[in-house]
Amino acid sequence: MTVADELPEALDSAATAAGPETEAEEPIKQRKNGLYPGVSDELAENMKSGWADTELRGLQPIPQAEHTARRRAALSARFPGERLVIPAGNLKTRSNDTEYPFRASVEYAYLTGNQTEDGVLVLEPTTFPDGTNSHQATIYLLPRSDRENGEFWLDGQGELWVGRRHSLAEAEQLYGIPAADVRELTGKLREATGPVRVVRGYDAGIEAALTDKVTGERDEELRVFLSEARLVKDEFEVGELQKAVDSTVRGFEDVVKVLDKAEATSERYIEGTFFLRARVEGNDIGYGSICAAGPHACTLHWVRNDGPVRSGDLLLLDAGVETHSLYTADVTRTLPINGTYTEIQRKIYDAVYEAQEAGIAAVKPGAKYRDFHDAAQRVLTEKLVEWGLVEGPVERVLELGLQRRWTLHGTGHMLGLDVHDCAVARTETYVDGTLEPGMCLTVEPGLYFQADDLTVPEEYRGIGVRIEDDILVTENGNRNLSVGLPRRSDEVELWMAKLKG
Repeated sequence: MTVADELPEALDSAATAAGPETEAEEPIKQRKNGLYPGVSDELAENMKSGWADTELRGLQPIPQAEHTARRRAALSARFPGERLVIPAGNLKTRSNDTEYPFRASVEYAYLTGNQTEDGVLVLEPTTFPDGTNSHQATIYLLPRSDRENGEFWLDGQGELWVGRRHSLAEAEQLYGIPAADVRELTGKLREATGPVRVVRGYDAGIEAALTDKVTGERDEELRVFLSEARLVKDEFEVGELQKAVDSTVRGFEDVVKVLDKAEATSERYIEGTFFLRARVEGNDIGYGSICAAGPHACTLHWVRNDGPVRSGDLLLLDAGVETHSLYTADVTRTLPINGTYTEIQRKIYDAVYEAQEAGIAAVKPGAKYRDFHDAAQRVLTEKLVEWGLVEGPVERVLELGLQRRWTLHGTGHMLGLDVHDCAVARTETYVDGTLEPGMCLTVEPGLYFQADDLTVPEEYRGIGVRIEDDILVTENGNRNLSVGLPRRSDEVELWMAKLKG
């Protein structure tokens, strides 16, 4: 920040929590070692006036508003008569007075479409005039920065420092939910009566206000319900996932075009190249990109990305663009850095491709979730036995799990607002469940021969291969959302040659 020395500290926390009236009476604290000792009365008065009206009127609802309304209705029906509190979360300090980029909790984003820090959705049990019992939803947000007390230009989170935020009236138009000042919420929650549930782990202040009103068991039921609600995607979500995948495909193409520059530098060049695409076309990367060249491909979550990129080695690139609505792709390709697989690389790659084909074929409505994993593992195990790396028969190897020395991980997971979506769903509805149209999952088998694995021939060592695609369950089978990226080894080579020109 070029003006860092002039940035004052944030509003006193006690003043902020007490509400607008108290806040106006409390002075805004100045930064220690700031260049200005204070604000003159004349300057303070000057800064209050002379500003144009920037209120936005006639705003259209965000595209997912009708979907978020339906999701809130389902939540209301599941917990009748209970107050439900779903926070977005707060900024987290990275170091001193700098924060990590904010990302709203998936539960909050799923139910509102809003992504503002400190926001809280509250569903309050209500009897409507027609006698029906349901919930009244309110989205609690910070209003526009206060110009009377100077917060808009003096506070570290004021609008002249971090940008304009929507007014409460604008928020109501965008999200289709009545909006209120979040600074008044903790007091209301302390006074609340009746059963309450809160999504924990995002807002310590909100949880403190409810500490004598909630239980861990009841709150976990709320969290589990919201996780399971996301198992089946609606049409908006499917569209966003396809958008994320399409941008990811372009990001992979970007990487192939600059592999020569990566060879001259490191894996960081690959990471930065993909990140540029993610930030230009989306909100961010959906997770830390794995840009694993050579033996680093055998480290499942290699995100240091500081190693060399060498001609003749493989590059395992596992990356996904996150859309502005926070839905992420998750795609992996294992590419020959010089554009051509060696004989042993192709042998291992083709085995993984065959396993992935079997896994994708098993994704269909009515199938058990585990079926695609079992199908892919069987193919990989057959290959390992065929190559003499493990003693058969295949059924024995599968029963004992001996193939896992080289296959290591599960063959996929649900995908959505989280890269590992729906993670707290009950086991019986997730891994022991049945696939339904609208579910989206990854199919990603792999073989990994560690560089120090003395149980395999030397030519295998240091080779890691994973192929991953994002698969939507349809009424009649499945659709590969990432079909735009070639998978078969010969098609990969042709694709790379074309891109390299």
